[in-house]
Amino acid sequence: MIFEHFALNVPDVRRQAQWWIDHVGFHVAWRLEEAPFTHFLGDESGRVVMELYSTPTVPYWPQADLPAGSFHVAVVAADARRERQRLMEAGATLQSENVFPDGTCLVMLRDPWGVSLQLCQRAKPWR
Repeated sequence: MIFEHFALNVPDVRRQAQWWIDHVGFHVAWRLEEAPFTHFLGDESGRVVMELYSTPTVPYWPQADLPAGSFHVAVVAADARRERQRLMEAGATLQSENVFPDGTCLVMLRDPWGVSLQLCQRAKPWR
């Protein structure tokens, strides 16, 4: 099997999806213009990686209530510290930053709605 995407039920899908488009570099692969306003987002490789939708009849994912280490979306960043600053200027909040002996830098942020976003600058990039 091949991974397709993961999905989150969020209260303000259109604004949250737009933030990921504007600031993380994702693009809309497909969207639904009426409720539940589903947005399938892809990364710069062209793969769809995330679905956001808003269905108020089921519980929303409690992003802001969970520790950042419970769940996160991880993206590759050529310069994690530079991207950290840029994303914080766009409304993200810093949770942690770790630099490992091999030079790997992992920055954990939260988007403005509480979803954890990890910036991965690996000393040896993974394929």
